[in-house]
Parts: sequence; structure tokens; C-alpha cells
Amino acid sequence: MRKFDTVLVTGGCGFIGTNFIKYIFDKTNYKIINIDALTYAGNIKNLIDIENKDRYFFERVNICDAKKVNSIFEKYKPDCIVHFAAESHVDRSIFGPKDFIDTNIIGTFTLLEAARNLWKDNANGKLFHHISTDEVYGSLSDTGYFYETTAYDPRSPYSASKASSDHIVKAYYHTYNLPVTISNCSNNYGPYQFPEKLIPLMISNIIEEKDLPVYGDGKNIRDWIFVEDHNNAVLDIIYKGRVGETYNIGGENEITNIDMVNILCEKLASKMNKDKDYYKRLIKFVKDRAGHDRRYAINCDKIKKELGWKRQYDFNTAIDITIDWYLNNKEWIYDVKSGEYQKWIELNYSNSL
Repeated sequence: MRKFDTVLVTGGCGFIGTNFIKYIFDKTNYKIINIDALTYAGNIKNLIDIENKDRYFFERVNICDAKKVNSIFEKYKPDCIVHFAAESHVDRSIFGPKDFIDTNIIGTFTLLEAARNLWKDNANGKLFHHISTDEVYGSLSDTGYFYETTAYDPRSPYSASKASSDHIVKAYYHTYNLPVTISNCSNNYGPYQFPEKLIPLMISNIIEEKDLPVYGDGKNIRDWIFVEDHNNAVLDIIYKGRVGETYNIGGENEITNIDMVNILCEKLASKMNKDKDYYKRLIKFVKDRAGHDRRYAINCDKIKKELGWKRQYDFNTAIDITIDWYLNNKEWIYDVKSGEYQKWIELNYSNSL
């Protein structure tokens, strides 16, 4: 099992990165370096409970800025990089692909170069772990699963940029012997997710009794995993994963979009003392998204057999935890949706990039 002194997390103020940092801060004694550009989806306030701890350090930096990235690597000398930072919303990639090409491809390249330079004399015991997505595999029909050996077939600028970054990471392993691992994960849900993604969007709209937009016929299928189960898998990979290998992380929990929305409507109705179907009147079917993949489903036998990973949360328990977090953090939702958070960032961090 690998042991590290300093773990550098990119995108640690985003949804999954925030949860990962909280998770490893509680479970390890690592020094943790969080680098994040604090774009709209990155919220430094998520980590306010550890911001003054002596094992945690934050640096505001754009991962495409090679000079600053290299200086941070040289300053902290991490022996493990966990790379979450990415533009990740498919709709945004359709209307503005450039940011996705810059962050997801050029940013990953910049980090790989910094790691290669830092570890050029001794890469033993070091690791660059790259977080990717099941969307690189394309779309499934009603049957079958994505395996680590499934050919890539990305359909959106987002998934194409992530596929490109995966290939670059693998190339650095084969060409430069850089110690890397990759994980491709299904749809995450849980606390701190920016309310543009399906689950937090629907929860926040239900709270405000706004329309609940559902693309197409609502029968697109996604495999859902609770964020803590994902982060537990990432920790297993950085401890025990074979260098150069890819591991799929799946929730084994396929749900159609319309079924997910109905579940959220019913659960929130129960929690808010409404009739079971009260919020379903808000559901509005809208024009389907361009290139909308029909079904994702991951086979994660490899990580189970090789690393002994298994999910800890069933869907019903985890979705209740998620809903309750948003109900108890309405101020957080308002902050990120209203733009008040970004005003605060510019006031406090305008000179740090």
C-alpha cells in the first residue's frame, strides 16, 4: 500500500473535490494542498471548517497557468496529485466549448508537465491520479455496460475534452514512465453540488416551486453513485491501484431522468408535509439536448476484485442525506445561485490569480 506525505488536490473547491478533501482530512494525516481557480462552481466557503488547520493549504490558481502551477509544485513538493479540476457541465460545453478545451486538456497537460518535472529524479512512490467520467465511452442501448476496455466514443465537447485528457495521461505513462492511474466514474450526487446538475437543480427548484425541466421524454438513463462512495474508491486507487491502469467506478444504480425527478418530488413532498404528487405538477418536458446520450451503465468488477472496494450507501439512504443537506443549507443555494458568492470572491481574492 502506498503512503504519502503531501497530497495536492486540483479543483478542491468544487463538488467532488470538496467532499474528497473533507474525506481524506478526516481519515488521514496527509498535508493537503488545494488548488482551485474559484470559477462559478468552486466555493472556498465549502471548506471553511478546515481552512485554518495546519495540514491544509489553499492556493488560487488556474491550472492552465504553467508558471504558477510549477511554482506551487516546487513550493509544496506533493508526492500525490489527485486531479478533479474540470469544466464538467454538458450543456455549458455545447454553448461554450473553449473553456472545456482549455481547462480539461491544456490544464491536464500543464499538471502532467509539472509532475514530470518535479519527479524527474525519483518517481518511486509518487502518483498522479486523474479523475474522468463514464461519458467518454459514448452511449449505450438498453443492454450492456461500460468496461475499462470499452472503446472511447465521446459525443459532446465535454466528453471529448475528458477523453482527450485521459489519452494524454496514458501517453505520459507510456512515454515518460510517469506513475499514473485513471478512474472513470458514473454520475455523482451529494452535498455541495452546484445547482445546475440534475439532482440539486430539481431540489432547489422544488424548494422554490419553480418549473422542473426534463429533457426529451425523460427516459435517458444514468448510473448514480453517492459522492462518498466515489471518494472511497479514489482513496483505494491511490493506495493500491496498479500504475498505468484505469478503474471504472459505478453506482450500479440505473435510474431514468424522469424517475429521478419523480423520486425527488415525492421525497420532498413527504419532508415538507405536502401531498405525495404535489410537486409533480411542476414537471415540464423541454426540447431534448443536442447529442443527448441515451444510457450510461458502468461495470465496476475490476475495482471490486483488485482493490476490494464496495459501495457503502444504498440509494434510498444517500438520496435522503443529500436532500436533507440542501434543505438545511438553503443559504448556500441562494449564495451560489444569486451571484453573491462570486461578489465575495472578487472582493477577497481578486488579486490572487
